[in-house]
Amino acid sequence: MSSLEAGTAEVGPRDIGALDAKTPDDEPSEAEASASLLSSGHLRLLTFNLQVGIQTSAYHHYLTRGWQHLLPHPHRIRRLALISRVLSRYDVVGLQEADGGSFRSGRINQVEYLASRAGFAHYYQQLNRNLGRVAQHSNGLLSRLAPDAVEEHRLPGMLPGRGAIHARLGDGPDALHIFVAHMALSERGRHRQFDYLSEIIKPLRHVVVMGDLNTTPDRIHAHERFRTSLDLHPVAPLLSYPAWQPRRALDHILVSRSLEAANVQVLKRLFSDHLPVAVDLPLPLACLDAIRNTRL
Repeated sequence: MSSLEAGTAEVGPRDIGALDAKTPDDEPSEAEASASLLSSGHLRLLTFNLQVGIQTSAYHHYLTRGWQHLLPHPHRIRRLALISRVLSRYDVVGLQEADGGSFRSGRINQVEYLASRAGFAHYYQQLNRNLGRVAQHSNGLLSRLAPDAVEEHRLPGMLPGRGAIHARLGDGPDALHIFVAHMALSERGRHRQFDYLSEIIKPLRHVVVMGDLNTTPDRIHAHERFRTSLDLHPVAPLLSYPAWQPRRALDHILVSRSLEAANVQVLKRLFSDHLPVAVDLPLPLACLDAIRNTRL
């Protein structure tokens, strides 16, 4: 992983990107925007499985529109532009099922595109399943604050292609740790993946795990090792799938007991078969100080 300076045009698939927004003179600088954000004492978080910009509004669309997972569609870029308007209201966004710039997406890196259009100064793309020129299955992280560290994790499973991004804001025991994950469809695979994340999370204090976890809250709480490691603060389950008639809570923003999510909500449909989930996260003073101290 490498760090790019603002204005750098070339962005690799594993780079933190500092985008050159080229804003008018009267708009705040990145440092001023970060200071303003931290002075509010909270972060607005959102997770969204965007299904590579495919519009799905019925079960039969998985068959009739499945070709869009391999081939480009002329309306995909318009959908991404509309999605970016919603993402622009948030401070940290986790993306699943984004394309890293292949034939099906018109050679557009969807993580980079959404970061630029929504005004995020920093982004990270994790390439999980590389199908060459045809498809680049990816997770993404968009952030208004520069992470102090970003790691990617290949989650275990019988089939490769699942991963998690781990971003750290601040240093020391009171740093904020944000994980963006896309978990396996099989229960056996998810169990191994929750075991893997449990070992990483166990020594950490302030933790957020968000993404399409492909399982319901009762199954998450039933995983004793993960529940103990994260010491989950209870968050009301929100039905997010399927988007056109939500019946299951598969998309989550989980927080450790040291944090408390406020204004938990599911947003309106954004073309995908999943609904976005958002929370407002007030930060403990010690956590805020840890983040501020790395920006002095």
